[in-house]
Amino acid sequence: MPARPLITYPDARLRLKALPVDVVDDGVRELARDILDTMAAVSAVGLTAPHIGILRRVVVIRLDPAAEALNYVNPEVVWASPETAAHNEGSVSMSGVTEAVERPARIRLRYWDLAGVAREDEADGFLAACLQHEIDQLDGMFWIERLSRLKRERVIKRFDKLGRRGRD
Repeated sequence: MPARPLITYPDARLRLKALPVDVVDDGVRELARDILDTMAAVSAVGLTAPHIGILRRVVVIRLDPAAEALNYVNPEVVWASPETAAHNEGSVSMSGVTEAVERPARIRLRYWDLAGVAREDEADGFLAACLQHEIDQLDGMFWIERLSRLKRERVIKRFDKLGRRGRD
């Protein structure tokens, strides 16, 4: 499938909550392939259906381009460790800027795979951060909302400068 256009910041659709998937069917599997193709086209490690304008709870993550993609339908965090870790985060919807975001270091999540099988997994490190980042996006929380007001304003200013530079 071809890559789909990205929804970019500050589009209000990035703040909409995605709807649950009722059944994993060929349409959902095709959506996951489109998300993966879009990720490859924009060099992303994770992407959600809302990033491409589809308000469904589907996430695809591939931390290593040589690895197989991880697909999550209706993912939800069911446990988070009290210990936290900071990772640099950003978004292809707001490309060119990153900032450290502190999140639980380990999580347990419940989701369906692309066969429609209910699963529960644990994740830690960068994968845990990516999953939490993408689940936030499904909930309509863009990553910069996790920053302090001062850091958020700085990120937006840096992004705006990059945008102006690109039009010159």
